[in-house]
Order: sequence, then structure tokens, then C-alpha cells
Amino acid sequence: MVKCSVVIVCANQFRAYRQQCCTYEESYIASLSRCRRWDAQGGKSKALFAKTLDDRLVIKEIEKSEVDLFVKFSSDYFRHMRGSETCLAKILGIYQLTFTQHGTNNREKNCSVMVIENLFFDRNIHRMYDLKGTLNSARELGGSSDVFLDIKFVADMDSSPIYLEQSAKTLLNQVILRDTQFLEANNIMDYSLLLGVDENQKQLVCGIIDYLQQYSFNKQLETLFKSSIKSVSPTIVPPENYAGRFREFINTTFRTS
Repeated sequence: MVKCSVVIVCANQFRAYRQQCCTYEESYIASLSRCRRWDAQGGKSKALFAKTLDDRLVIKEIEKSEVDLFVKFSSDYFRHMRGSETCLAKILGIYQLTFTQHGTNNREKNCSVMVIENLFFDRNIHRMYDLKGTLNSARELGGSSDVFLDIKFVADMDSSPIYLEQSAKTLLNQVILRDTQFLEANNIMDYSLLLGVDENQKQLVCGIIDYLQQYSFNKQLETLFKSSIKSVSPTIVPPENYAGRFREFINTTFRTS
């Protein structure tokens, strides 16, 4: 027999946030009760992904360090998300699970998952990009056939550009500035802009994802090592540099009509 116990991280704050930003709690629970494993494309992470059968929510396995980071800046996070416009993909819940198999060994397994909105719910997405604001060719080799990276996006914008109205471009820059300043203030880097092209509605759909990575000591060592190799441009850079590079890429790559 396997017994499962669940610890809900920031339970009251998440419940209040869901009531404000999405739907009734009963609908959220109903969505989570019917899920399927999902082979998410585009990243190097070996994390487990699942998606609700109604396609509204994505469940991702995360590390304990990511849970600890969220708890650390949770007050700032909920305050930020309740403010003006944001491009941060909404985290709707974080759960710590313990599975105990009773028997001779009483084996125990722990894992943590977060529930996020599906940015592309009810959309007909023809092309997807995962953009970090770097034209690092080594990163490009790690991409998938379904989700393209920065170099491919730049090439596509040159050959078949997608234009934004000036007002939309201005708003995008303002929102990206606010979000990246928030992430920089919390020592966070290595996030991406997940971008989908809905060609039926002639719209771009985007959101910042994977923003639970701090500039740790290991990340600093990686930066120093790659910086010492002249032929390698580091993908990982300090949060202030990462944010500036990210904003510059968005500003120069997205074009106006």
C-alpha cells in the first residue's frame, strides 16, 4: 500500500491569488483531478511534466531549491502579480508530495510540483520559440524540433517578419522592464520568454517562464569558466546583465509596423 501526503506551499496566498486572477476554486480542483503526462519540448530539463485534460494547466516537477526560493520571495511575488500588467506566467500552486510504500522497507519518495497556467490554452499555435536573449550557438544545439530558440527567431523575423503596432511594442517593453527589474531584485536569471505564433488570429502570445533560478555559486562558477574560453559566450550571466540583455533582445528583435 502506498500512502501519499501533501504539503501546500503558501496555501492561503495562492488561494486568494487564484480567486483574483483566474476562476472558481472548484474549477481549479476539477482541472487538476484529470491530468495526463506531457512530453514538454524545448528545454534541457529532465523534469516531469503533466497537463490537465482540459488543457488549462501545466504541472511541472521542481527542485527543493526552487520551492525554497519561491517561499523566500513569495510576498514580493504576490504583490508584483497583483500590480499592473505582467508577462510572468502565473504560478497557481506549489505542492510538496511524499509517497510512502508500506511494507518491509517502508520506502519513501519526495517530490515537489508547481501548477502554472497554460499560456497557449484555446490557441492554435503554429510556431513556438523559447527566447533567452542570447545568440549562443551552443544553446541552439540543445533545442528541439518543436520549439525554436533565439537564432531561429532572428532568422525568421528577417525572412518573414511579424510586426507589432507601436502601442503594443511600447506596452511590451514597459511590462518586460517591470518584470525583469523584479526578477533582478530577487537575484533571478536564466528565465525565458515563451512565444507562440497564432497565425489564425495573427497574434503573438507570450509569457516569461522558468523564473525560479537564482544566481547561485555554481552558476557563478559556470559564468567564470565560460568567460575564460574566448570561443564560448556564456549563457549564464549575473542577474543585472541577464535582465539587460533580455530587454535589449526583445526591444531590437520585435519590430513595429
